[in-house]
Amino acid sequence: MTARLLLVRHGETEWHAENRYAGSSDVALTARGLRQADELGRWAATHGADAVACSPLSRARRTAAPAAEALGLRPEVYEGLREMHFGWGEGRTIAEMEAEDAEIVRRFRDDPEGGAFPDAELPSSAAARATAALRELAGRHAGGTVLVVAHNSLLRVALCGLLDIPVGRYRAIFPRLDNAAVTRVDLDGERAALRSLNVPTGRPSAGPGRAPGEAGA
Repeated sequence: MTARLLLVRHGETEWHAENRYAGSSDVALTARGLRQADELGRWAATHGADAVACSPLSRARRTAAPAAEALGLRPEVYEGLREMHFGWGEGRTIAEMEAEDAEIVRRFRDDPEGGAFPDAELPSSAAARATAALRELAGRHAGGTVLVVAHNSLLRVALCGLLDIPVGRYRAIFPRLDNAAVTRVDLDGERAALRSLNVPTGRPSAGPGRAPGEAGA
């Protein structure tokens, strides 16, 4: 039976506002991120779900909390949904990294798998654990709908893994997932289908827009 996975990137964090790579670092949500979490909760109350799952990092758990409360559910925490660790890049902006070693940044941009930052988790390794977690969730909730709150890079490599896209192309194929937006993937055994991508759950911001980027994961 097909399981519907509603994949959501957590709300905006303090490092996102500065376009820093959060990775496995635990970074709090901004006031805007908290509003996004509340908007996701209202969206979930309207659209429904049979289960809520999330990464163990606090930004994902806090984003998932309003939706779980609205649905009367307890979030299922999955270690496999933790964000990728960016090693040398953790907590830094691209500009800061380029100032120290532009060649490392160039290799990463050209091939995030073969040119991963020093001491970083490989995208292929992150994709393997993320897809395993998502397939486990789909198996446990076959025929149902699961709201999954995790992270920008982690979800993008997971989408590549599920859809048989080379994981090293995740930055090109999926440039970014927006905060608190929903991407729907249907899983039926080994078969996966992308049904929607980056569907907003809240009202458009009245404030200034942010430059596209992937940091603050």
